[in-house]
Amino acid sequence: MALTSDKQIERTDGVQIAFPVNGTSTIYAGALVCVDADGYLVPGADTAGLIFQGIAMQQRDNASGDDGDQLCVVQRRGLVKCAIAAATQANIGDSVFLVDDETVGLAATTTNDIYCGIIAGFVDATHVWVDIEPAIRQADVATHIADASGAHAASAISIADTGAFTSAADVEAALAEIYPRITGVAIADPGNSTKAIPVTRSGVCAITTAGAETRTLAIPSFVGQQITLVLDVKVGNAVVTVASAFNQTGNNTITLDTAGDTVHLVGVQIGGTRAWRLVVNDGATLTTVP
Repeated sequence: MALTSDKQIERTDGVQIAFPVNGTSTIYAGALVCVDADGYLVPGADTAGLIFQGIAMQQRDNASGDDGDQLCVVQRRGLVKCAIAAATQANIGDSVFLVDDETVGLAATTTNDIYCGIIAGFVDATHVWVDIEPAIRQADVATHIADASGAHAASAISIADTGAFTSAADVEAALAEIYPRITGVAIADPGNSTKAIPVTRSGVCAITTAGAETRTLAIPSFVGQQITLVLDVKVGNAVVTVASAFNQTGNNTITLDTAGDTVHLVGVQIGGTRAWRLVVNDGATLTTVP
């Protein structure tokens, strides 16, 4: 219900917060701690499904209790000195993952990669200062990375297929797919004998003939697609048969008979069906063939 008068709010800085302890668990003061799948506090471990929560500020023995019988205050900010199997000064800034409730490990040294922070300071070969705040703010990194459709996908950008816009699965592939649709690229001439000119993206197809030759052009793949056909090298005419009429006259055939003849077409939608429309014709002969 919406407020109708002032309210005394309850707030906390979130530096420390009490968590209910898992039944059968004993947590020691200073331990790296996690919550399990049910949201109860357990000692840190390299165990699938755990989510790191911080440092236990007190001992709690709930070994004989039920879930939530005891509460344990957890520190969720700051630098914590942790044991590590092997480290050097060069590891500053590296991510670390839980080995157990006092030990962290570098990437590729743990099985389940329970993220618990980054190395902020080097102490010696077996001890480092760990900044736990990044892990608190980005909890359960492994789950997000595994979720290829989520906002924390491995690419760091969520990519979804919207119509014919892009179906690429990662950022680089998506950019490679998107930009040619916008800016156009060179489209390979498929060659003679009614071979199809590719219509997967916008671009320019420079046609070379070795005699009288034919090509076909399918309907556009998406509205707004643009394609330019130009007779680059002529030995004979190039006759391009289009899948449907490309102008109001009803023409469906383009004959390029002089080097430099050029037509430019754009993809539109008419009556719910994609079709080409002629924008520029420089020298080509347009006809209608049943």
